[in-house]
Amino acid sequence: MKYTDMKFRTFTLCLLLLGFIAPVSGQTGMDDPLTQAMMKAYQDLLDEDPRDYETLFRRASEYYKHNDYPRALTDINEAIRVMPEDDPDIRYQAHQLRANIYMQTGRYDNAVNDLNAVLSINPTDYITIYQRGTAYYDLGRYEDAKNDFNALRKMNARSQEALFGLARIAVKENNIGMANDLCDEAVTLTPGVSDVYIRRASVRSMMGNIPGAVEDYIIAISTDQANTPRALSELALLSRTDYPVVISGLSKAIGQAPKIGMFYYIRAMIAQSHCHYSAAIADYDRILTDHLDTYPGINASLCECYYALGQYDTALLNADYAVGATHDNKAYYVLKSDVERALGNYDTALACAESSLEKDPNYNPALVAKALAQISLKEYAEASVALSEAAMNEAENPYIFMLRAWVLGEYRNQKANAESCYERILDMDFKSDDVTSLRGFALLYLGREIEGDDWMSTIPESVDDYDGMVNYYGACYWGARGDLNRAFACMETSLEKGYANYHNWTRADDARVNVAPLRDDPRFKQLLDKYARIFK
Repeated sequence: MKYTDMKFRTFTLCLLLLGFIAPVSGQTGMDDPLTQAMMKAYQDLLDEDPRDYETLFRRASEYYKHNDYPRALTDINEAIRVMPEDDPDIRYQAHQLRANIYMQTGRYDNAVNDLNAVLSINPTDYITIYQRGTAYYDLGRYEDAKNDFNALRKMNARSQEALFGLARIAVKENNIGMANDLCDEAVTLTPGVSDVYIRRASVRSMMGNIPGAVEDYIIAISTDQANTPRALSELALLSRTDYPVVISGLSKAIGQAPKIGMFYYIRAMIAQSHCHYSAAIADYDRILTDHLDTYPGINASLCECYYALGQYDTALLNADYAVGATHDNKAYYVLKSDVERALGNYDTALACAESSLEKDPNYNPALVAKALAQISLKEYAEASVALSEAAMNEAENPYIFMLRAWVLGEYRNQKANAESCYERILDMDFKSDDVTSLRGFALLYLGREIEGDDWMSTIPESVDDYDGMVNYYGACYWGARGDLNRAFACMETSLEKGYANYHNWTRADDARVNVAPLRDDPRFKQLLDKYARIFK
């Protein structure tokens, strides 16, 4: 198991490498010192006057900005309760904010009430009418929604919000012809705008027209870069259920424009996210061979693919190139550290991690790589320090706490501190279907085996295991539990789904989250041989 396996499962890493998403280091969000100072100032003002509705509103807005909806709702409720009736401006803003909170939390009936209050102050507020139409749609009140969307069309005949809102309703009412016409009208009225194609793709997906949706997402990517991350994300999501259709659409785009490296790159990224490493390698190589792009992230991606396939020497060549091709190479040093460690070059692996940290002392993947290299060198105290730093930077990352618990319990004889790490994992909010499994491991290593078994037993039925990774963790868990029959059943399911990370199957040994207990059993080699095709 790797840090990137946990954090970037649906190829977010690839987007980072492309430069569409800027890496963030240091403190962010509510932990930011400036935000903390501002919140303290708000509290000081409210200590002096608990009925200061303007401060309550501002603090609610800050909570909302940081997705803390319960606290935002508490503050805005109090603000609305105490604010004067004869101040329409502040009431307008307050009801709008509360409506937004309700929309974000799925309380659409409540949102409608607040949106009505906003419209009583300004009956022609375009955004509010659109929001109310959307709330009505989510409530299944399609006639009310249509009234609002038609009102928007009267205000603006070219309204994309109105056209696509009406199109979504048409799909719900099984009027596919009308939905198509409305979508096509929107594209005709506003040609060459990527957002329009993304919206039509969304409606087409609702209709079950997946090829059409894929085509629109590709057009959006071709139109401009403003919405490329969004279109890529949607393509990735579609690929989880309709992988062949997505690949076919990208192949069609490549056939029409064989010199556009971006299409090869996207097809490769999606293939890589599904563990189809050989297919990804072919596309990455095509980009380089035909000189379609020289971006070092391509070599970094090749490194990841070869590493996953256990071809470490070739992975290292690509890591070396990526490191040497740019000064912005902290992520590439981490990749090289992983490869050097797999080759048994632990001192070099440590040096690579430290080179990454020279670029950014708070870069967590580098801190993790440093710790793993130090563990391999039996520098357990130093590894513990690196992981402590990583935990301070990223307090909600369960994998880091799994590593800390492993080092503290296995090598530092600090059982109580190890258990504290596992307990910390249990307090985390698990949202990603792959890291959900780590809760089961935490329960297991706390001696709460029955709870762990119950948790792990529910996962295969409750999460999307589109690439076999979830069942891979199932094999790891049941192997650690000593239930080898169940472990091998998970292993076969994982391989059948295409989980072709040969490194994880045969070499990964960290954090007591691996299949090491299975490797000496004859069934292990038999299954790898049976599914050898997926590693080629």
